[in-house]
Amino acid sequence: MSTSNPPITVALSLAYTVALLALQLAYFSRASYRPKPPWSYVALLAQACLVYLPLLQYGQAWVSRPGFLAGSVLLVLNASAAVPLFVLVVASMGWIQGQLSGSGADIAYTTVSTVITGLVVFGLSRLTKLVNELHAARNELAQLAVAKERLRFARDLHDLLGMSLSAITLKSELTSRLIADHPTKASEELAAILTVSRRALADVRSVASGYHRLSLNEECDSAESVLRTADVEVVLRREYDEMPAKVSTLLATVLREGVTNVLRHSKAERCDIVIAQESHSVRIEMVNDGAAREPGGDPYGTGGSGLRNLSERLAAACGELATEQLDDDRFRLVATIPLLESAPRDGDDLFTASRRPWRFGSRRHDSVR
Repeated sequence: MSTSNPPITVALSLAYTVALLALQLAYFSRASYRPKPPWSYVALLAQACLVYLPLLQYGQAWVSRPGFLAGSVLLVLNASAAVPLFVLVVASMGWIQGQLSGSGADIAYTTVSTVITGLVVFGLSRLTKLVNELHAARNELAQLAVAKERLRFARDLHDLLGMSLSAITLKSELTSRLIADHPTKASEELAAILTVSRRALADVRSVASGYHRLSLNEECDSAESVLRTADVEVVLRREYDEMPAKVSTLLATVLREGVTNVLRHSKAERCDIVIAQESHSVRIEMVNDGAAREPGGDPYGTGGSGLRNLSERLAAACGELATEQLDDDRFRLVATIPLLESAPRDGDDLFTASRRPWRFGSRRHDSVR
């Protein structure tokens, strides 16, 4: 436009430009934009009007605007429709430029300019959306990490402290009965309570640090002591070689939860425990009596968080957990864990390493206590 154009023409041109840019930035190129027919089609039609109709009035001065329409077409429509329409917009501007000037150089310049403008509009808009989606994904991952850590903390507290607190309760009750008539035996039980309490304190500290390691042999001894304190006859068979610390810790956790269930959810008089190593796996089986079926048909404890936590731990280690209500009010818990050679990466739940068999030493524990 020349400087001789009346002010109304200039003002109208500015109004068209502001409307075109507002529609582009506030609708098509905003970070949260998602195509929503038919409103997106209406907005695309409005932009087409703002691109082509002013050409009738301003001619050569308006040939740079259709690039915005070309970019919006790529943003709104799927590829099968967007690409032909993009080409149509570019070709139309080449044809219009030929009608306005007839110069081959002008036609080539307008065509290339429309292509570049359309691709820049499309690229910058997509980049804005991708950056926004990246930030949203990072926030979601951070929230998931926090939630996972909370679940880990709650699960570890349950698994580690369940049997310890049950042992402290049972031994305290026994001590209160013995203290008057058998002070020596009561003193021994108090010493055992102190040992269990110290172990529980160490377990809490290990949970706070994010990793804990349990000794399977120590847990077997502790399980026998706690069950016998509760007047439960224990038959424990240990048939395993040395094994990776991760496997030993997981077996000890299963044993803890199994003993806790026996103490809390049954009136057991006998508990049989077998820990047996096979070729590429290790199995722990616990069978106890006095486990009456609760109303609703579920065996005791199967609806609680303890066995659900164990199932999640074993699944992370490619293991399996099975529970079964047997005849004459007996309950059976079986956990099978593969023996893996590699330790887990930091942050893995127990272990998620390679699937190669572990090579063991020659020591073996075979005992019935």
